[in-house]
Amino acid sequence: MRPLTEEETKVVFEKLANYIGRNIAALIDNPENPHVFRLQKDRVYYVSEQVANFATSVSRQNLMSLGTCFGKFTKTGKFKLHITALPYLSQYAKYKIWIKQNGEMPFLYGNHVLKAHIGRMSDDIPEHAGVIVYSMGDIPLGFGVSAKSTHEARNVAPTGIIAFRQGDIGEYLREEDTLFT
Repeated sequence: MRPLTEEETKVVFEKLANYIGRNIAALIDNPENPHVFRLQKDRVYYVSEQVANFATSVSRQNLMSLGTCFGKFTKTGKFKLHITALPYLSQYAKYKIWIKQNGEMPFLYGNHVLKAHIGRMSDDIPEHAGVIVYSMGDIPLGFGVSAKSTHEARNVAPTGIIAFRQGDIGEYLREEDTLFT
């Protein structure tokens, strides 16, 4: 386990800024309970600074995970968010989409968000911005990238894609073998 390099930090923060904007500071700058990002193998963990200091006494080979896994770096150096980061993303989300009950299951099976499934959405969502997908009962179901802006989405056919799925809570079942390894 080691701290992120400057380049890795930049890549991670750019990805997070797409979903939570300037609220990244709220993740890091908490004087009561400071948290840090740490890299173990190719995965990035969000962990309490105190726990991270304790973990330095464990060798890298024996440490499997620590804190909350936010995502992993691909072999090409890109950062991919994991669904395990959803509680933090939903807490500080800039743009939100609520889907109706009839659209929850298709989304949780890995499909994109269609206009017919949208109950409501935040105003002024730009195209290709990170969005958090909620059920109508305000339960975070996943996250994705907007395919259309809010204004363009009003004129789309009911079968048109409004948000591309990046992650959903159904991954806990679909990818249980590879999610934490």
